[in-house]
Parts: sequence; structure tokens; C-alpha cells
Amino acid sequence: MSRLSVIIIAKNESENIADCIKSANFADEVVVLDSGSSDNTNSIAKKLGAKVFNKPWKGYGQHKNLAIQLAKYEWIFSLDADERITPNLKREILKTINHSNLNVYDVPRRSLFVSRFIKHSGWHPDRTKRLFKKGSARFSEHHVHEHLITKCEIGHLTESLIHYSYRDFETVLKKINIYSSLGAKDFKNRGKRGSLKKAIFHAIWAFIRTYFLRLGFLDGREGLMLAISMAEGTYYRYIKLIYLK
Repeated sequence: MSRLSVIIIAKNESENIADCIKSANFADEVVVLDSGSSDNTNSIAKKLGAKVFNKPWKGYGQHKNLAIQLAKYEWIFSLDADERITPNLKREILKTINHSNLNVYDVPRRSLFVSRFIKHSGWHPDRTKRLFKKGSARFSEHHVHEHLITKCEIGHLTESLIHYSYRDFETVLKKINIYSSLGAKDFKNRGKRGSLKKAIFHAIWAFIRTYFLRLGFLDGREGLMLAISMAEGTYYRYIKLIYLK
């Protein structure tokens, strides 16, 4: 029987970490890599049987790569604190790792935006590579929107991962600010330059792409709000890039 490690990176996730770990309790181990929580994230995780480690924050990609190194077993599933593995996905993961001839798999993801699970807007099926054999893949070292890098053929799981990405508007505004700052740093590292003209153009294009081309209007009022928030985040990313030294 193949064995599985679930890795989770976290900081101040006391509202999420318990349900996240419980959804992964079928794994042979759950590794939580914390980056300086000031709440009771660590104590909750330890109480639920997770192996908890603490390392200074180095960015999403680097932190997830550190978690991979801390994992003990052959197969790894990378899980964010605001995500949940459903019972159906659990069964599919276990079946896959015991009867697989591939080393890397992606999974579809259903994401919540305030009060609706988004079905369009470029958010579904939102396939993301999460299940892999140790040594077959690693995460890119972007400040934000890191992704799994591999040279292996990609298999496809069919059951969805649940993502409670934006539970309320406070979270929407908070993430727009954080992600636009980190995205600006990634742009700078790639040699891009910001300008007001670019900020306006790319913001308008983000709205058109999300709401019209990716059928966001079929997601009702949440689809419109999501398209506006995507435009906002894009606008601020280019504006912040102007002022990065």
C-alpha cells in the first residue's frame, strides 16, 4: 500500500485549520508548516494529530517546497488551509496512489465567492496540480499564485477540491491588497514596469475577460462582483509596480 503525506502551510488560520486537517485525516501524516502564527493555529493542529513545524516566511512557493522536504512519505497532496478534501475526493486519491502509473495529478476545484460557488468566470473547473510523488515536482517560487512545476505527464482526478477562498467582503478587500502587492513584486522580478495607462488597460481587460469571455455574467451578482474585484486587483498591481524601488 502506498503512503500519503498531506502538507499545509499556515499562518493565523485558527478559523480554518481544524476543518482543513479533519478533511485530510485519512492520510498517513498531515504536516503543517507554520510561519509565525500569533493565534492558536499550532495548538489546534497538534491537538488534531498533525506534525507542526515553524519556519520564517519566505513566500508561498518557497514555503511549500520546505513543507515537501518535511513530508515523510512517497505521495504528497498539497492542501491550503482554506481548502477541504471531500469524502469522494478522499476515495479517489487513495485509489489513485495505489493503482497509478503516473507521478503527478491535477484536481478540479470549486471556489466560494462570498455567497456562491462560482461555476464560470474562469474559476471552474480551475484544475490545479496537487497530488504527486516526492521528487517528481516542486513549486515555483513566485510571491503569489505559485504553481507546481514538473516534467512528468499529468493525470486528472475528477472529484473536486472545495475552496472557501472568499467567505466575506472583508476577505475580498484584504486579499486584493495582499495579492496585488505580491503580484507587483513578481512583475518587478520579471523586469516589468508599471504605468497608469497599463493599470487602466489591464484592469478593463481583466473585467471583460472575467465577466464576458469567461461567462461571469452566468454567475449572477457574484459574477459581477468577482469581475470587478479582478479588475481592482489588476489595477492596483500595476499601480504598486510604479512605486516599487
